[in-house]
Amino acid sequence: MHVVILAGGKGVRLRPYTSALPKPLVPIGEEYAILDIILQQLTSQGFTNATLAVGHLSPLIRAFVGDGSRWDLKVDYTEEVKPLSTIGPLFPIRNQLPDDFLVMNGDVLTTLNYAEVLTRHTSSGLPLTVATSPRVVKIDFGVLEAQAGRIVGFKEKPLLSYLVSMGVYALSRETIAHYEDGLPFGFDELVLDLLAKDTPPGIFEFDGYWLDIGRPDDYDEANARFDEIRAQLLPARERVR
Repeated sequence: MHVVILAGGKGVRLRPYTSALPKPLVPIGEEYAILDIILQQLTSQGFTNATLAVGHLSPLIRAFVGDGSRWDLKVDYTEEVKPLSTIGPLFPIRNQLPDDFLVMNGDVLTTLNYAEVLTRHTSSGLPLTVATSPRVVKIDFGVLEAQAGRIVGFKEKPLLSYLVSMGVYALSRETIAHYEDGLPFGFDELVLDLLAKDTPPGIFEFDGYWLDIGRPDDYDEANARFDEIRAQLLPARERVR
């Protein structure tokens, strides 16, 4: 079971924290880096191999993770000379990856079972499976529906429900077999390509705890709630630390 962890971004939205540390290494709960929690979860769920796609402040990530033996993982690295977005880092290493593998952002804090996402994908035969979370957005205005210059409908401050990508997905190597190495290529572009080819991705719906630590407010929330959710996030052997 192989995972590629995207850990090369500059974390611009999380500055000033990421001025000195890459985002996957910012501390959570004063004891753990985000990446530490992720690697513990992956090991406890049966993952054996991990590739870290690194770039920004990569020597710090390499020094922290090393060969992965601390987590009973075999870890290797792929280095971005220039930013390659979310899917582009996979192209140079695709021949080293298994037929099906997990891809995830290195700043995700969630109780999602990553192994279940990969297992579901492997048995589905789909090109891509995206872990999703429900989100409700409140519109703080009265919303008008208009036709031919007249109001034909009205909703006062409606709630809009969406499924959003969690930054965790399972991928088949064949899905990225024909893209050119070295070009920036994003998850959004891959999804649009698959839709254009009439080969739509699947979804893995999840309604548990998930936080994408992209902004200072998110980071503050993660730290504020860590003691509350620690038992859900960490494998049993770590909860007593």
